[in-house]
Amino acid sequence: MFTDEERIKGSAKLPAHSRHSHAPLKLLAEMAAEHGRELVALFYDTLLRDQEAAQFLNHAVVQERLSSSLIEWLTQLFSGQDIRDSPEKQARQKIIGEVHARIKIPVHLVMTGALVIKTRLAELLQGQAVDPLVGIRALQLADARMDTAVMLISQSYVKDTTARARLDEAYRLFSLDQDAAVDKETQRASLMEWSQNTLFALLQAGPGGGLLRLGDSAFGLWLRHRAQFMFEQSAQFSTVVRLVERIDEMLLPELVAPRKRQDGSSALADLRAAVDEISFLVADLFQTLSTMEGGRDPLTRALNRRFLPAILGREVTFAKENGTALSVMLVDIDHFKAINDRHGHQVGDEVLRQVAQVIVGNVRATDFVFRYGGEEFLIVLVETGIEAAANIAERIRADMEGHIFETGSSGGLSVTASIGIALHSGHPDQKFLIKAADEALYRAKAAGRNTVELAPIYGEGGKGIWPLAT
Repeated sequence: MFTDEERIKGSAKLPAHSRHSHAPLKLLAEMAAEHGRELVALFYDTLLRDQEAAQFLNHAVVQERLSSSLIEWLTQLFSGQDIRDSPEKQARQKIIGEVHARIKIPVHLVMTGALVIKTRLAELLQGQAVDPLVGIRALQLADARMDTAVMLISQSYVKDTTARARLDEAYRLFSLDQDAAVDKETQRASLMEWSQNTLFALLQAGPGGGLLRLGDSAFGLWLRHRAQFMFEQSAQFSTVVRLVERIDEMLLPELVAPRKRQDGSSALADLRAAVDEISFLVADLFQTLSTMEGGRDPLTRALNRRFLPAILGREVTFAKENGTALSVMLVDIDHFKAINDRHGHQVGDEVLRQVAQVIVGNVRATDFVFRYGGEEFLIVLVETGIEAAANIAERIRADMEGHIFETGSSGGLSVTASIGIALHSGHPDQKFLIKAADEALYRAKAAGRNTVELAPIYGEGGKGIWPLAT
């Protein structure tokens, strides 16, 4: 084992008086004792000015508990055995990380606080009447000990956060397994019951009577404590929340104290419309959730994008370890916004469904087709080189160009697509591969659309070689 002094001093020698009376560790201990409260006050003053940190901290909590705890942490950190050689000190940092994860304090706030303390400590050390070399080594030692402590806190934080995320997901899946169809009808019935009770209360008590807010009803409780967890802040869920707020903050007060609207509309009619929309959205949320839990996009039946990192990451690793080819293709429907604007979203949805069918019909069962964006699809072509990928892309492009997209009352539409392809070049980051395909797609659009473009293959030194170049 090396001592702190041996770790930081290298081959240089301290002057005799420095080694005995002003050793770096002793100097740090003196600084912690003399300036600990100042350092801690600066730490919390900085965090309390941060809007994000203010969610977790307030002046009363800082004064009553946290300041003394941080002073004790600094004192222990700058005294005695090095944290890297002390299982007891290491265990304490891990406990701190677990606590921060449990109460969901972002770990980057801890890093920010440590930086504040180290910066101020460096300023204070400059003013000490000690050998400059001792001051430098004291600062190096402080950095080493604090960085090690923050590293251990962060490791524990990430480990605990990951474990809790897995438990949260397990609970979410458990919740979904509790007969979603029954839950859907229960909540819609709860919403209708609140609506009827509100109407009866208005008929019996008349204007001026008290009305139960929707947010305070059984439906409101479910929305806050179960739906938010189950639906993960989807766009539909956010719309439901906004509608509930509108009912509670605008429509109910107007029903209690009626006023004549200039446009002749009725608050009661608006309330009914809002309740009907919420009921529809709740049913849609459950339907979407049921489909997504099966791993498929509800509209196109392509794989859900949230599975892309896991699947592509695995295929990149496989290709790298086994020396096999791997290609990624991005397909973008040309002028899709114009289709939506001219024919409506229902026709646009039908086009998306048929495009997905064309794509799936041209790839193998072992390939992966993802709904990547609004009108974009991403295809992972396993064990497929650039020439084979280009042939597949051309088949997709040609089939789409020759396909008549039947859309009901709008008749048949002609739709084309632009396609970008990239070959895995050995880079371990899957985003590098997606970015290359996206850049190729951009070139396909710039070239006039309805065409296929290939990304350059990056060889030694990052030099681009255009595939299939003559």
